[in-house]
Amino acid sequence: MSSPTRPASGPAPETPTVDTIELGEVQIHRVIEFSDTTPMTTDVFFPNSTPEEWQRHTELLAPHHWDPETDLTRAATQSWVLRSEGKIILIDTGAGNDKYRPLQPIWSYLSTDYLANLAAVGIRPEDVDIVVNTHLHDDHVGWNTRLEGRDWVPTFPNATYLMPHRDFEYWKPENLHNTVFGRGNQNVYEDSIDPVIEAGLVKTWDESYTIDGNLRLELTPGHTPGASVIHLESAGDRAVFAGDLMHGAIQVHEPHINSCFEEDEDAARASRARMFAYAADNNALVLPAHLPGHGAFELRREGAGFRLTDWAPFSRT
Repeated sequence: MSSPTRPASGPAPETPTVDTIELGEVQIHRVIEFSDTTPMTTDVFFPNSTPEEWQRHTELLAPHHWDPETDLTRAATQSWVLRSEGKIILIDTGAGNDKYRPLQPIWSYLSTDYLANLAAVGIRPEDVDIVVNTHLHDDHVGWNTRLEGRDWVPTFPNATYLMPHRDFEYWKPENLHNTVFGRGNQNVYEDSIDPVIEAGLVKTWDESYTIDGNLRLELTPGHTPGASVIHLESAGDRAVFAGDLMHGAIQVHEPHINSCFEEDEDAARASRARMFAYAADNNALVLPAHLPGHGAFELRREGAGFRLTDWAPFSRT
């Protein structure tokens, strides 16, 4: 299909912002698509939160996660790129360029420097061995494909695309009218899923999936039926690539708060609580998909809840 002209609104192209750390024998690159204030105030993005909860955590949240003056939230769209056992694994592919998202204008017809940001860490699209879509929302699959002429083609032509089977079925176009997100995911199958299926690159999985000796996928339903995390365990180090189990730093201290995008709110809370408990008990770094600032953190138990104790050494966005 042809691509209409990108409107003047929407995120501007980003200067490449990349950082690298190592956990055990795994190298981790943070690759930003963009990071900015969202058009959503706290009561919209996190509808069951209260102003008092945000004010209580101002020191943690402002200015990189929340602007107290405007009440606007901040979010990043980013990928985690891993080098493990000789392979390159790309976790989530952002919103993508040139995609039409009728009910999600923030993601529509973008023109970002995402591929240049990948190149800044020495990765060409053809180098990627595995793409992991933690779930199949529009802002996690967008760079699965790119526009070539009038056709959507796989961005990473030599990769196996790992997709959770439950989301693979749930987000088929004929089912959108039954979902909470509904038309928010319109066109996603057509421009970001079907082309990689047709290229024979998709492998679906359920419950759990071992990527290699360091990395394992685990189903964590709630945000979507197939929402998942990636566990890293290597040479005594641990991490959890948390996808959309959380959308904001406030959820560490107020884990009952959900975003407005949860398909099953109770299941989302339960999955988040299990992930936090694992991270706290195993000293695991938590790397969500949308956290701005330093992007990742450590936490510990405090009473019946949790407290964020330290940020990862990534530079702030």
